[in-house]
Amino acid sequence: MAPCFTIARIDAFERMMPFAHPFRFGAVAVEAAPQAFVRVIIDLPGIGRVEGVAAEMMMPKWFDKDPAKSPARTIDDLRASLKAAAATFTTRGDADTAFGHHAVALARQGRWADERGIARLAGNFGVALVDKAVLDALLKGLGIGLAEALRRNEPGLDARLTPDLDAAEIEDFLAALAPVDRVALRHTVGLADAIEGPDSLAETIAATPLAFFKIKIGGDVIGDLERLRAIAALLDARVPLYRASLDANEQYDPARLALLAATLRDDPALARFHSRLIYIEQPFDRRTTFQTPLDAAAIGVPVIIDEADDSYDAFPRAVARGYRGVSSKCCKGLYKAVLNAVRVARLKARNGEDYLITGEDLTCQAGLGVQQDTALVAALGLTHVERNGHHYVAGFGPAPAAEAQAFARAFRELYEAGPDGLRLATGTATLPAARLLAGPGFASGAAPDWDALAPLTPTSASQEIFA
Repeated sequence: MAPCFTIARIDAFERMMPFAHPFRFGAVAVEAAPQAFVRVIIDLPGIGRVEGVAAEMMMPKWFDKDPAKSPARTIDDLRASLKAAAATFTTRGDADTAFGHHAVALARQGRWADERGIARLAGNFGVALVDKAVLDALLKGLGIGLAEALRRNEPGLDARLTPDLDAAEIEDFLAALAPVDRVALRHTVGLADAIEGPDSLAETIAATPLAFFKIKIGGDVIGDLERLRAIAALLDARVPLYRASLDANEQYDPARLALLAATLRDDPALARFHSRLIYIEQPFDRRTTFQTPLDAAAIGVPVIIDEADDSYDAFPRAVARGYRGVSSKCCKGLYKAVLNAVRVARLKARNGEDYLITGEDLTCQAGLGVQQDTALVAALGLTHVERNGHHYVAGFGPAPAAEAQAFARAFRELYEAGPDGLRLATGTATLPAARLLAGPGFASGAAPDWDALAPLTPTSASQEIFA
């Protein structure tokens, strides 16, 4: 029986994280973005009050790409989502399991977001972040880590939000989890990233033994193919056993995707690259993803959803349209990721086809963000994950040195000294996950310097952080 508890208090903060160089999210080039931090206090019967912590970047124009909203407005929506979620979790007052608290909060948060015209992903952001801190507190109170907690189903996962699954399927999947103790880095090649020269893909390959790559494409088929030929030539020459994925970030439509897929298949310069492709991520606008069947056979590469994964029924609806996978991201919800993994396991068992759940999150920062998301994908048995936050923020960014040192003491194998202080240790192109999974807690190990953080505040006037 999963433990029930009440939530006594939630505090939310932020810290602006300046980028070492801009990164393009679709049409927006981001030069800095705030990271949100949450501190939760739960009352766990027989244990007492326990603190849990979590963090996530608040990236503009990803959770909501409404062209009528400025980048700063989309961040303000994330702040509002977090504030609303904190109020929802704390005002309920009833004892419940961790998943029970999540289910109730998610329903209330959905109504709150709909009333304000906030996109589902943005509206659910606050719940996803609070869930991580609540789980961290629960696991600290129980004295266990994520791997053991999931096997024992201490969060209390059930089928109330996934009627296509039954309780026995969920319990059986969790009991049989086989976490990995090391996760390979999948390096993202952004639309603005150089392929050769200083600060380029070639330079990164020379410095790090990468084997997995995620390549952004922008919707201009001719331009994308030209760039892919240059990247393919580099990878074919330098990393013979590479595997790659393509991420369209909603920039394609069916006709252009068909042209891209046909050229990837038929162009001799891309033949080897095509054979090394694992999947294509979110080609269509999230609003049209479920309106048009996907011709999976014609495309020839599994296609997965990411931005369209904004609800518990999104993945089954996508499968019905021809999609073969879904991404795991803590910022979209850790419990949804676990339950989608149950669905993938069932699809593989029943259909014998290549269904998959993938680890994606470009922006995870050193400390809580990267630790907790890496622990989740490792617990699900995923062997590689998108990790590029360390390319865009120097080390721990503006965090006090003592804060960085506290995380490095907790997980010394994850961090190393760099020119700008402590940073994620990526020299082996893998992240060790065994101690992240062991706990106690949800891969936290330390806490931010709360006095060095700012309260959540709107930045609608701060347009200068976007180019």
